[in-house]
Amino acid sequence: MDIKEYFARISYQGSYSKLDLATLTDIFQHHIRAVPFENLSIHCGERIELDLEATYNKIVRKKRGGWCMENNNLLSWVLKTLGYDITLLGARVYVPERDAYADEMDHLLLKVVLGDKSYIVDGGFGMAYQMWQPMELVSGKDQPQTPGVFRFLEESGAWHLEKVKRKQWVPDQSISTSHNVEKEACRQIYLFTLQPRDIEEFRGCNTRLQTLPDTLFMTKSFCSLQTTTGIRTLVGWKLTEMTYNYKDNTDLVEIRMLADEEMEKTLKEKFNITLENKFVPINMGSSSMF
Repeated sequence: MDIKEYFARISYQGSYSKLDLATLTDIFQHHIRAVPFENLSIHCGERIELDLEATYNKIVRKKRGGWCMENNNLLSWVLKTLGYDITLLGARVYVPERDAYADEMDHLLLKVVLGDKSYIVDGGFGMAYQMWQPMELVSGKDQPQTPGVFRFLEESGAWHLEKVKRKQWVPDQSISTSHNVEKEACRQIYLFTLQPRDIEEFRGCNTRLQTLPDTLFMTKSFCSLQTTTGIRTLVGWKLTEMTYNYKDNTDLVEIRMLADEEMEKTLKEKFNITLENKFVPINMGSSSMF
């Protein structure tokens, strides 16, 4: 594990001598703009391992991305190495189609304590629900960020993360956005408690999500990367580029369908990813996560 090699991977050249919010935010933003949220391994015949050395090798040396248990586990190691007070937490992600949270823990996030305040750091949610800054762990307070307004609501020890959505402008209406979300003003994202977790507690979840045939990660191939102005995502053959707050509190959404022969070039140019094994895109069913 080489902290300088990690910083080179995320193009971070700032100071890291101070354990403050500004430094934490800077490192975090470099991470989410360099390391995609992706599950391409599943659709290349590879297995996603939770071993930290394997994750480091994949993300830092092979310049790949990963899902929450990879991204946030790596981030926790980086921040602990720098001296931050880190706790792993577990969450259950909201499933819009069921209007309910997942039955079992299926998301890993981090709590960081700075002085007398606690913050949630999550570099592994991806898509349009990815926070861009550490969020102060307080209930009921609007926390505006470039992607939108996030907030936590706490009830009997259960913490809910939600995001207030902007309107979306899709110039090319011939390509469906696959779901009607215009009526949603606010979206639940996930539910968590402050019970400390160990990475070993996520092994079952890590296996389940990449083996059960009906999980979101098995029925869709995806790769998403935050940019300085928005986000780009590839779900199956659909490439979406979103510019946040393009005008009048509206996000610009540009969508293009790719041919199979465009995949390799698009992954390289848009996400800086080169795959070692053959990638088989998939996009079954609908999901308003995307």
